[in-house]
Amino acid sequence: MYRIGQEEIDAVARAINSRDFFKINGGNKEVYHFEEEWKNYVGSDYMILMTSGYAAIVSALIGIGVGPGDEVIVPAYTYIATALAVLETGAIPVIADADETLTIDPEDVKRKITKHTKAIIPVHIQGFPSNMDALKEITNGTGIKIIEDACQSAGGTYKGRFLGSIGDAGTFSFNYFKVITSGEGGAVVTNDRTVYERSLIYHDAGAVAFFGDQLNGISEPLFGGREYRVSDITGAILREQLKKLPGIRADLKKNQFFFIDKLSSRFTKAPSNDMEGDLGTTVALRFGSEKETRDFAQKCAEKGIGFTIPFDTGKHVYTNWTQIMEKRGAFHPAMDPYKFSENQGLQMNYTHDMCKKTLDLLSRTAYLLVNPDWTEETCTNIANTILSI
Repeated sequence: MYRIGQEEIDAVARAINSRDFFKINGGNKEVYHFEEEWKNYVGSDYMILMTSGYAAIVSALIGIGVGPGDEVIVPAYTYIATALAVLETGAIPVIADADETLTIDPEDVKRKITKHTKAIIPVHIQGFPSNMDALKEITNGTGIKIIEDACQSAGGTYKGRFLGSIGDAGTFSFNYFKVITSGEGGAVVTNDRTVYERSLIYHDAGAVAFFGDQLNGISEPLFGGREYRVSDITGAILREQLKKLPGIRADLKKNQFFFIDKLSSRFTKAPSNDMEGDLGTTVALRFGSEKETRDFAQKCAEKGIGFTIPFDTGKHVYTNWTQIMEKRGAFHPAMDPYKFSENQGLQMNYTHDMCKKTLDLLSRTAYLLVNPDWTEETCTNIANTILSI
């Protein structure tokens, strides 16, 4: 979370004072307004606001028809929710290496594709754009779908297009740790009407048929799903947050480029698939060894400058995905995708050293997390301190 204040407080009051902040067909229609504003912002035809990024990924997967017998390729470096969302559909997550940009490696994706591959989920982690051109070239004509996990990259772009708007569907998170936030929240965007209709039904199975006019124009048959619906309080907050997003992004980029310029004489920056489009939350420095990285981070910490080594970020690294690595996809064995007959023989032979390249890159990278509200004086002091080490 970067910027939140009186505007969001007033928006919540507006929703509550309407005396009707149930999403559907009442009150101020804050959710519907935000859905219109967000899809117009990113350039997608359809958008659904829901409870979380996880809910969004699951809904998008359901929307493209993923289920038992299918494989979905995910990167080895992403929050565990990306892989767990695949299990929610009954499919199997297949783990692919990251490349030097720390996004999914298109070459390893090629190696992991089988006749069972239904989708690829590139994750624009830390706001780093994935190589969407390469992934679209790989999937072109194959029937394999691309669902973008843009949960950490709202506002970032790739070659002029907003992250999340490029694949068959895109997903976002608006939880407390994201660029804009409503505490919790997520979204699906797509240009595919069928994906939209299925995602709509799945995300609100208990109400979509019984409240309001949500089924107007819907041709997909109803089916059982989940309850990922949000209230107008969430929508009201996000409408104010969206107004702030362009300014947040501009200030992130300004400060990010300041550090890149100042530090380039001494340090190697990790490569990017689109540096201009990169969201700007992170300056990623690449070192020659894990020891060199840790020594640098320790020296910075001693001078009050915090660097994060992504190898240490817990559930963002596949080796720490306990439920995945131990193949426990559900509490009840009969609901566990790893035990489904349709999934036997799929790629689920996970080992801790299966993505050595990813682990090596994560251990040799250090993140400086950028604050859009840092002044030029603050940035100069931080950069000078780093250069003095």
